[in-house]
Amino acid sequence: MFLSVKHRFLFVHIAKTGGTSVRASLQHLRRRDPWYWPMFLCSRLSRLSGHRIAGKLPRHAKIVAAKELLPKAFFDELFKFAFVRNPWDLQVSSFYHIRRERPHFLGGHETFQDFLRWKLDPERPYQYHLDTSIELQTDYLIDLHGELVVDFIGRYERLEEDFTEACGRIGIARPNLAHKRRAVDRGRDYRDYYSDETAELVAHHFRRDIELLGYAFDP
Repeated sequence: MFLSVKHRFLFVHIAKTGGTSVRASLQHLRRRDPWYWPMFLCSRLSRLSGHRIAGKLPRHAKIVAAKELLPKAFFDELFKFAFVRNPWDLQVSSFYHIRRERPHFLGGHETFQDFLRWKLDPERPYQYHLDTSIELQTDYLIDLHGELVVDFIGRYERLEEDFTEACGRIGIARPNLAHKRRAVDRGRDYRDYYSDETAELVAHHFRRDIELLGYAFDP
């Protein structure tokens, strides 16, 4: 999550949706914000003392955390936005990310389909790096009453165009969009990785995202 007090925006970072690129592109705004250094110092002192205070919103926090922690008037005036991604494509991206950077979390599964079956097994023990990528994206966008509380939902599939739209609504000149953590070890078409069975596993698990965000297996 990226909060800018000066520019009055809140970016909700959903894993594997291009959020690292968005954060990197907006990072220059952070150090120009007069609130950044007090917030940074407060967070560091809290960490060093072992007495954690909510001075920093976690990287992949859901928007409900900000709504509950921030003053209502301040939260309401923020431009709140996020990016989402086709769930079938996201799961392929997650597999290659884990295989590349944390292969010990693959659970001994070498193929995408075997890994996906295991990953979506409700009996599997919880593991943060796995479970973060199978949380519903819509859960990041709603409050305690299930109401959508973001102002703009961009899409990974049109990241450049929607990033331009977000910058315009923030009221800043659009910086070049950094392309961070771009995968080069997977095929471009996520559909090639699925059988009918595993495609249906994703359809079932992410049904609410698919319905509310308007995604389908075939674009």
